[in-house]
Amino acid sequence: MTQNVSKEIIESISVDLELQNHQVEQTLHLLINDCTIPFIARYRKEATQNLDEVQIRDIRDLYENICHLNERKETILSSIREQEKLTVELENKIINCKSKSLLEDIYLPFKPKKRTRAQIAIEKGLLPAAEKILSQTEEFPSLQTYMVTFVNSHPDLTQIENVAQGIQDIIAEQISEMPDVRGTIRLWIFNNAQIHSKVTEEFKDKKTKYNNYYEFKESIRNIAPHRFMAIRRGEKEDVLKFSIEYDEEIALSLIFSSVVQSKTSDEIKDFLNGCIKDSFSRLLSLSIETEIRLELKTISEEEAIHVFAKNLRSLLLLPPIPKRVVMGIDPGLRTGSKLVVVDKTGKLLDHATIFPHHDMDLEFHKNKNAKETLLKLIQKHGVSLISIGNGTAGREMESFIDKILQSNPELTIRTVMVNEAGASVYSASDIAREEFPDLDITYRGSVSIARRLQDPLAELVKIDPKSIGVGQYQHDVNQFRLKKQLGEVVESCVNYVGVNLNTASPSLLSYVAGIGPSLSKQIVHYRESHGEFKNRAELFNIPGLGQKYFEQCAGFLRISDGENPLDNTAVHPESYSLIERMSQALSLSAKDLIGHKENISKINAEEFVSENAGLPTILDILKELMKPGRDPREDGSKHSYNREVRNFDELKEGQIVIGTVSNVTNFGAFVDIGVHQDGLIHISEMSNKFIKDVSQAIHVGDNVKVKIIALDKERRRISLSKKACEEAPVQTGPSEFHHSSQAKDSRKEFQGKDRVGATGQNLEYRQSPRNHANNSQNNSNANSKNYSQRSNFVEKKPKNFLSTEKGLLEKNNSNEKDEPPSMKDLLNKFNSNRV
Repeated sequence: MTQNVSKEIIESISVDLELQNHQVEQTLHLLINDCTIPFIARYRKEATQNLDEVQIRDIRDLYENICHLNERKETILSSIREQEKLTVELENKIINCKSKSLLEDIYLPFKPKKRTRAQIAIEKGLLPAAEKILSQTEEFPSLQTYMVTFVNSHPDLTQIENVAQGIQDIIAEQISEMPDVRGTIRLWIFNNAQIHSKVTEEFKDKKTKYNNYYEFKESIRNIAPHRFMAIRRGEKEDVLKFSIEYDEEIALSLIFSSVVQSKTSDEIKDFLNGCIKDSFSRLLSLSIETEIRLELKTISEEEAIHVFAKNLRSLLLLPPIPKRVVMGIDPGLRTGSKLVVVDKTGKLLDHATIFPHHDMDLEFHKNKNAKETLLKLIQKHGVSLISIGNGTAGREMESFIDKILQSNPELTIRTVMVNEAGASVYSASDIAREEFPDLDITYRGSVSIARRLQDPLAELVKIDPKSIGVGQYQHDVNQFRLKKQLGEVVESCVNYVGVNLNTASPSLLSYVAGIGPSLSKQIVHYRESHGEFKNRAELFNIPGLGQKYFEQCAGFLRISDGENPLDNTAVHPESYSLIERMSQALSLSAKDLIGHKENISKINAEEFVSENAGLPTILDILKELMKPGRDPREDGSKHSYNREVRNFDELKEGQIVIGTVSNVTNFGAFVDIGVHQDGLIHISEMSNKFIKDVSQAIHVGDNVKVKIIALDKERRRISLSKKACEEAPVQTGPSEFHHSSQAKDSRKEFQGKDRVGATGQNLEYRQSPRNHANNSQNNSNANSKNYSQRSNFVEKKPKNFLSTEKGLLEKNNSNEKDEPPSMKDLLNKFNSNRV
């Protein structure tokens, strides 16, 4: 980060984010001094006054945007200065400009451009005439007589029509470059225009996934981002074409009232009116519409990235099921199903391939061989969990294993359906090749499926987040922005949970604050060469890992059974001396404090407040001492599951089913109910209560009971309702379990013969850690006004915009209540300084 932090910048950020100047100044100071965001949020609460990660990122991003805007101003000033057209008034106007779109409007008349019709007319000497007419400061006895004086003043000006056309070209271009005119038209079009999509001739009589948009109209300011993304994708695939439609006469009248003075003669008014029409049709409308299209695209992309980030966070923070020997199965038909067994630490123990025929009984010879192979691996390695990928033949494999386990009641094993998205990407990755250089690529995916049950976070960080499959139009968005945001989500989750220094892979370590890919490999190399780390201070032996890196990463790294029990906590080494003071005050050792609630309760936190450790830090330390080394993710629990439904044809309208949320979007949630086709809970069917943001009500990995309200067999679409089951009696059965409040009483170790499938990512997950980690994300509007989503081009709010505190479009009727955030909502919050 650049170190140019003026009082004006601090004040601007404070006002935009509604924070205190001190908070912004201290946060920027820490960022400029190479402190990471997770470190600042957790260990520098006194400096920032308890800002969370989202607020700190808001400060960083807005600061960078302001710096980019200032750099653009310098470029523009330099360009105009070289043209010798920079006046004091123009310079001040540029310096004081706080909007990128307005800045570009100011620069437009001075921006180097190709040779235009206006420039050709200027070369013919018609600029003075055009300026005189446009200024409307002089009266002409006759405009035609005045134009005659320019006839034959240039070889191309042989007739008065040539003169009139040249003057019109100049005035039309000047009108199109007037900042006030552009701002007025831009805002009016945004508030009044409609997106109109139509099907192309080629697909007119064909059914596609864009059927809803074959003849579709919606106002620009109200269109939901996901609908705009769908229309854009349809246009890209040549299924749709769309336009921006509005009343051009009103737009022309707005320009006329801005340009033409009331005292001007009718003759001049008529001429200028012709110039305005030419300007609008040939220059202004095309330019503004292009800007709006790009802005709608940018805002829709930002929202899609935001949705992906929230889903990824939910997925990464699913609770682990550690210390179990797991069999991972990547089901297949033609090439067989790949089996692997991994030990309690994820180490590969064995692998095999089976070729069951799912439509035959267990006595069929291939099924018999598959059964023997599977039982042999289970008994040889003491398998306690079977993790099955939910792709092709997943449900068939689950049914096959169920039959085997039923015929062997002595086996106390549970089967779990795991979301296998990205497993094939991992199989072919450099990381997988480094881990298993001699293992066939077809088995590597099974290893990933098995390990996802043991620790989803540790395994999923090895995969490009884009390949995990919880996004919304992720392949259509700005890939640089997507990669950056998803990377920050992974970093946030990894540091929130903490990392075992002696078992973590290089991929996992690379996301720890201050480490990165290079140091992570060196840490693992040192561990392999010298054995396990005994204490955090041993990190100083890593080449290149100095005091600054240690400061950033140490608190997020854990060492279990090390020399210092504090190394297995989130207490930062810089606070070890503080704990020594606490223990001495109670005449105890530091070890007698860790995990001993009765001793910790005797400590008066306020007595230990000092210049280096404020009350927030001390309270965090005491909280950590209560439960040292605790994984903030909850233990997995049982959940409801429909084991009787295995294919689409078995579904019926009105049927109650249980499924796992596989993806959450602005318009609803997709639920895997085990039939190889996810069903959709539209936001209107989410709850009997009003829901504005779907992610507030449901998360990826949640188990939900839903009712099938519609089936489209031709397009294989399933419509689900969650609210229809809120008051309905729960269907009970041997494999079902109430997942809401009753789940709290049932978070037990795996017992007996209970075998539970999970079409999502392991077991029933309704975690407080995930919700806690999401709080800062979900409250960003309230805490920081989410500056990062205000419009680039709406310079002022339309009358029906609400305050940024609400950030919601005022509803005119009850039918709008279930709509996802509209384009207007997002534009109202979008960053006006983003370059």
